[in-house]
Amino acid sequence: MYRLLYTLLLWIPLMLHAQGEHRIMTCNIRVALPQDTATGNGWNTRRDVCFQVMKAHRADIYCLQEVIYTQYKDLCRAFPDYFVFGYEGPEMDALPDTTYHGIAKNVILFDRQRYRLIATGTYWLSEHPLQGGELSWGTARARHVNWLRLEDKATGRQFRVCSLHLDHVSQQAREQQINVFLEEAAQYSEKIPQIVCGDFNARPDNPIVAQKMKHAGWTDVHHALHGYYEAYSAHRFLGRDYHPKKTPAQIDYIFTHGQALKTTGAAFLKDDVAGKYPSDHFFLMATLRMD
Repeated sequence: MYRLLYTLLLWIPLMLHAQGEHRIMTCNIRVALPQDTATGNGWNTRRDVCFQVMKAHRADIYCLQEVIYTQYKDLCRAFPDYFVFGYEGPEMDALPDTTYHGIAKNVILFDRQRYRLIATGTYWLSEHPLQGGELSWGTARARHVNWLRLEDKATGRQFRVCSLHLDHVSQQAREQQINVFLEEAAQYSEKIPQIVCGDFNARPDNPIVAQKMKHAGWTDVHHALHGYYEAYSAHRFLGRDYHPKKTPAQIDYIFTHGQALKTTGAAFLKDDVAGKYPSDHFFLMATLRMD
């Protein structure tokens, strides 16, 4: 609990945000797997910890990865003041039950009081982006992007937010997947600021981060503000006690596109509650100002 309170103290100035500022959090919550129960890290054990950490930081928008049905329903119950988008789809309807079958969704939550929903969409990071659940380029899992176009009710400004999760095995698949994302995002006018959050399964020196995102005009908010990459963001439920063989090993990111978006705060949340971590990833929080 001490670590949670300490992190909150660091964020209090940012939580009292001004008009035009937006708090965004990306959270790989770890898919609910039966084998995690044996290690004490099952979803039923850490669900309340996960939601406690998320709520404590009072984000306006949460971009999640690795959400299956039971987690989606828990999110809907735990966040009644938020619109929860991005679970349903023909690929999920086709599954024989609601357990994990290799497809987990990148769900987005936004504050109903703060934003007006303008448009939504889902497409797949594959050779046929409209074919739900398609596997391409040797990807180990079917990967997709969920996106929302929102309007800030207070200012009337519109912007776009995306949640994605790139493949964890194949570099070729990751590069092709990010190409699909960048091609789709490039269709939008520079007047529409864009945010993408997610697990890229790519270290900072990976061409996806170091070249493709950068050359397409996307800014890593944490690196832009602090000038360094986090030592690691996935930690195998070991949290601060994890020691990767190679650093930096950050794989979770928030990127922005468009000159209207300015980063005023960014931090990885290393919160635990009584030694229990909400996920095997640290969550990343950013405060963005839209001029």
